[in-house]
Order: sequence, then C-alpha cells, then structure tokens
Amino acid sequence: MFIVRVRFAPSPTGQLHVGNARTALFNWLVARGAGGTLVLRIEDTDVERSTNESEGAIIEDLQWMGLEWDEGVGKGGDHGPYRQSERLHVYRAHIVELLSRGQAYRCFCLPEQLEMDRHVALRDRRPPKYAGRCRDLTPEQARQRVKNGEPAAIRFRIPDDREVVFHDIVRGEVRFNTEVLGDPVLVRSEGIPAYNYAVVIDDALMEITHVIRGEDHISNTPRQILLYEAFGWTPPTFAHVSLVMGPDHSPLSKRHGATSVAEFRARGYLPEALTNYLALIGWSPGEGREILPLDELARRFRLEDVGRSAGVFDVEKLAWMNRHYLKLAAPDRLAKLSVPYLKNEGWVAEPTAAAVDFLAVVVPLAAASVDRLDQVPARLRFLLDYSAARALEDPVVRAEAETARPVVAALAEVLANSGPLVDREAFRAAVARVRERTGQRGKPLLYPIRLALTGEPEGLELDLAVPVIERGAMLSRSDGRPLQSSGLRPIASAADRAAAFHRALTPA
Repeated sequence: MFIVRVRFAPSPTGQLHVGNARTALFNWLVARGAGGTLVLRIEDTDVERSTNESEGAIIEDLQWMGLEWDEGVGKGGDHGPYRQSERLHVYRAHIVELLSRGQAYRCFCLPEQLEMDRHVALRDRRPPKYAGRCRDLTPEQARQRVKNGEPAAIRFRIPDDREVVFHDIVRGEVRFNTEVLGDPVLVRSEGIPAYNYAVVIDDALMEITHVIRGEDHISNTPRQILLYEAFGWTPPTFAHVSLVMGPDHSPLSKRHGATSVAEFRARGYLPEALTNYLALIGWSPGEGREILPLDELARRFRLEDVGRSAGVFDVEKLAWMNRHYLKLAAPDRLAKLSVPYLKNEGWVAEPTAAAVDFLAVVVPLAAASVDRLDQVPARLRFLLDYSAARALEDPVVRAEAETARPVVAALAEVLANSGPLVDREAFRAAVARVRERTGQRGKPLLYPIRLALTGEPEGLELDLAVPVIERGAMLSRSDGRPLQSSGLRPIASAADRAAAFHRALTPA
C-alpha cells in the first residue's frame, strides 16, 4: 500500500524562521491529510554553525505550533539515524559506489582557483559553474595526488548536453539543460557531505515520497534527480512553494521586524493564530474563509492549490487573526499565558490558584483590546500598578483634576461610607450619589472618577474596571492584612484609591 512520506529537515544554525515554519506546516498538512508520515530530520553537517541549543529551540517551536511528527529526532523509527552528523558512514559508503563507476571524481582545485573561475564567468556574463579542470584525471592520477597529501573534494560527473525534466506539483513542468549546471561537489575536502548529496541519500533511504520545500531549491533539483538516476533510485515528487516576502516584496528578514517563531511566541501570539495565518500565505481554502483550525486545514489543504506567486507576510493581518483567537481562548489559558508578562513587570510572583482564578477574570477583559499578550500589562496597569502620584505628574492631567476637585472630594467621601463596589450596579449607585452631591454629569463627572480610581485618563469601561479592582482588593486582604502569599501585588480598593488621589491632589 502506498503511504505518503514527507519530511521537514531544518539546519540547527539559528531560530526557526517563519518561512521555514510554513514549509514545516505544509508538510504536516500533507501528511495528516493523506494519513501519511511526517519525518523530522536534522541537517547538521555545518559543524561550525550547528548547535544543540538551536536544535532544541526548533523542536520546541514545532511542538508549540502543534506540528508533531511521526518519525525522526526524538521519536525514532526504522530509517535512522535522523541527524546527518550521525550518518557520515552512510554517505561514505555511497560515495565509494559512485567513484567506482566513474560517476564521481576527485577535485584538487584550490578555493582561490575556483573563485577566479567564478569571477571570470560573471565578468563574461556566463553562468558560473565548475570549469572541469579535474574532470579528466585518471583514477591513478587522482590516487597519486591524494597519496601526496593534496586535499581533494569529490564532484559528481554531470552528463553532457542532457535535458532534465520534472513535474513540480506547484510549478508544473520544469526543464534544465545540464550545460548550465556544472559538476557539483558531493563531499568537501574535509570529508563533510554537501547538501545536494546528503539530501538525496537521506530522502531515498528514508523512503520520502514527496519533497515539499521553498522555491529557492528549484535549481538544486536537476542535480539531485541526476544523482537519483546514478544510484538507480526513483526520485520523489517535488513541490516548490513560494518564499515568504516582506511588505516590500524582498525576502522576509530582520529589517522587516520579527521573523522567527520564537519572536512571535515571545510577543504573545497564539500558536493557532500563527499556524492559521502561515497556511494562508500562498494558499486559500476558497469560500472566502480565513479562520481555520489545524484539523480543518489538514482536511482542506491541497498542494495543487498553492499559488506560484510570492506570499507577503502581513503583520497586521496576523494581528487581526490573533485578536480573533484571543477572544476564543479559554480564560484560564489566557491567565496562565499572561503570567510571564506580568512577572516581567514585577506584579506577579508565583500566583496561587485563587490568584490565577482572579487573573482568569481580568486578563480576558484586557485581551479583548490587544493584538497580542505582551500588551496585556499595559491594559492592567490600572489594576496592578496604581499610583495617584504618578497619574498627577502629567501637568495637563493635574490641571484637569484640579478643576474637578469637588468631584474627587465627593467620590472619596461616598466610597468611604460605602461597601465594596463588587458589581456594576453598586458602582453605578455610587456614581449616582456623587452626581447628586456635585451636580456634574457626563465627562465632567466620569473623567475625574476614572483618574481617581484607575490613575489613567482612558481604559477599560469603568463599570467593568471598578468591580475588578474591588475583587482584587478582597483577594489581597484578609481581616485588613495584606495576603502576600497570593502571588499578586496587593491591590488597593476603590475607596483607598479615591482617598489617596484626593490627598495627592490636596496641597499640604
């Protein structure tokens, strides 16, 4: 029975770029949609740049996105090892086979010679390719030079004047003439396999049926197909998807802002928002739908529907999608996800269950008006970092508060003689009493009340904010004593805030 086998094969040389994350997602969607297998392979032959930390970070990002693989690093399987650095013996065995048949040869050209050849070709407006200086050395000549201690790479002998044709699921029919290819290096002089060689060996031995990757690999494909033929193997089906571009249609890079999954995670984007958005770069489910969870994406996704044009990464569209998913997220999940950002502000330590329950009430109120979770603290400053003195540091705010001193005084007196404003009705009743005492209505009444109770000129609706303040104050106090063990910074009640604001406003 035919089973679709795809792979994601990152190099652990840095963080997972969102473009590569999209490629991983497409592979995952194809595997899940076909009931197939996704293999995770680590291409770590770049010894100088590959790190265990990068590998671990990539794996963590994939798992955060919900892209679990079926076989490979961390999972095992029948086709391992799954790190290229652990497969060097496999590459050595197969290169001997090519050398023995004359399909590969040793190249003794120095880097300086190769760079000069490249410079001359570009000057003459010719495709830069290997000049073939060592192509006709006899095996005996090559062995003698190796014996003499000359470093040698191993090159693949590309057939002359041959047209390589393959069908790409995304691109259609693609043609290359071997005259423009040159003989690629298979093994570098230090014994490390080159990408085009190792990837063919790995994909063939791991029985990969579909290679889904970025369009920047199209030019590698004819060389790889010829290698498959040299070993007598059937090439996989190829699908080269467009690259992810910035708003200026250049490759997405640091100058465009965040580019890695880790950066978007750190800013408080939800994984379901990022995966949903990445799936829509270059692909559409039709019917005008844009909000699709992973399981539905897997049912609908088809490589044949992926467009050829470059996809533009639109941060504003991602923010819109994240806002949607924030509104759908469970309150306790939002609370737990927001704790690290609140800790960074020094407002939260290790919250108790009661404190988490409280945050599950207040964080969704803040999340309803933000693009991402790292913006939540700014919306909760009124609650967890209230300061009457700081609010009055702004001369404009102080002047407005001075004008409204009678409202502030009446508010302080009313709240001093009221119980906690635990719901909207209690708050509105208190406002009505302040209105009766001052005769003020509308903004002249509500603006100074907002300043006094939140320390901010704008924010959450007061009849939502004040009951939350009161609930937080009750969490922070028991019999009048602060409960530091809640894990939250103590929250002042509405009455305490009104009194503090009135004192700060009143000259000594």
